[in-house]
Amino acid sequence: MDIMAHDPRQKSQDEFIRRGLRFSQMRLIALLDRKGQISSAAAQLGMTQSAASRLLSELEHTVGAKLYERHGRGVVLSEAGQAMARQAMIILNQLDSAHQEISQIVDGARGQVRIGAVTGPSMQLVLPVIHELRENYPEIELSVLVDTSDKLAEALFSHDLDFYIGRLPEEVDAKSVTMRPLGVEPINMIARTGHPLCDRGPISIGACLDYDWVLQPVGAPMRRSIEAHLLANGFTLPRHVFVTTSPLLSLAIIADTDAVTPVARPVADFLHIDGRLGADICQLPVRESIDVSPYSIIQRVTAVQPPPVERVLALIDREIKRRPEQFPEDLIGR
Repeated sequence: MDIMAHDPRQKSQDEFIRRGLRFSQMRLIALLDRKGQISSAAAQLGMTQSAASRLLSELEHTVGAKLYERHGRGVVLSEAGQAMARQAMIILNQLDSAHQEISQIVDGARGQVRIGAVTGPSMQLVLPVIHELRENYPEIELSVLVDTSDKLAEALFSHDLDFYIGRLPEEVDAKSVTMRPLGVEPINMIARTGHPLCDRGPISIGACLDYDWVLQPVGAPMRRSIEAHLLANGFTLPRHVFVTTSPLLSLAIIADTDAVTPVARPVADFLHIDGRLGADICQLPVRESIDVSPYSIIQRVTAVQPPPVERVLALIDREIKRRPEQFPEDLIGR
């Protein structure tokens, strides 16, 4: 007896396929969710707007629900349309992952891994992994984006990153990601060698307020942490601020002036004259301990990571275990 032929669940499991659901329709509804215009979605798929409209009409008939409404500036997906777009994107991403994984198996697990990181973890975790890959896994091509967490999250959901080490922006739905908390990011104040504050004994962060500051834009986690600490301890905010997201420009400014700037402690250690880079800077002897909010390894919840990405994640995990003083087990997500 053919058991499956009498299984009442079988019809519901592949009902859309039985009704003629096509991958071109899934790609179109997924794009329509992002673009908000049929013409834009059609153009990206290389079809005419009329052909796209026909596909959408056929898709509505297939699923048995209204999927979108027109308005003056384009279209808005209905609740059913949003559900269809979300599931279509998951399926398409899984198919992309299957293609990538099979290609890597055929090619001997060679492939590209694209990761992002905020500055501190890029020095603590990513840099040692780069050395490890170069030495033992030269077949993996690693690309690294170092930026603020909002830019990294945008790149993650644009599928330009496989994962990133940073923070989840407030506007991003936490249900759309998996997060493995790692720890906080300590801040050090740095200035040029010979700065008036370099050779003094332990100083308060308030002593730095007599000088210009170089800071990230308003709302950046490091700037928020610094400003919150100043205000909570009765200090004013810096009066004269240069704003930049460029670490190189920050260093150039403090090299030629008495300005000071906060950086992640691993960066300060790397740049210091006694550090690995040996730059002409000093770490100011600020006695307060200031940390940026905790950061995590963040991945898309629907991501099925191919072998090279899993290998890089394993190398990062090994690096974390090598540094128990920086990544205590009670702070790390499992």
